[in-house]
Amino acid sequence: MATHAAMPSRGRARGRSRVRRHGASAWAVPVTLGAAYGLYASFILRNNGASGGRQFWYGLITAVVLAALCFVLGRTQHTMLPLVRAVAYGALTAAAIGLLVGLTGSSVLRSSALGLAVGLGMFITTFYIFYTHEKT
Repeated sequence: MATHAAMPSRGRARGRSRVRRHGASAWAVPVTLGAAYGLYASFILRNNGASGGRQFWYGLITAVVLAALCFVLGRTQHTMLPLVRAVAYGALTAAAIGLLVGLTGSSVLRSSALGLAVGLGMFITTFYIFYTHEKT
């Protein structure tokens, strides 16, 4: 006996594999943030008398690292609890600001304190946003 064409088959169907693509903002926002951060880090080094090559490479490396971290955080944030997500945003912001302040020639204590203060502000803000705007 012949089976009907609409009959479901047993096992796995070998149809097209579904490729998940990233939206434009999934990569545009981290790249923009990374570029702005790298340019600003390069600008700070230039004002402190760094050579052109050192300034270029340091700016490029900081831009790539920050863009990669922002992209990874953006892709994995939906799997995290709101508290953990807010801590991740706060820690990333604190480290980024602390590094920029440290490039100005400030003391380690000042750059750590300013990075901690800005990171704490980011933690409080994102924690509030995540808990008030998400469906439970």
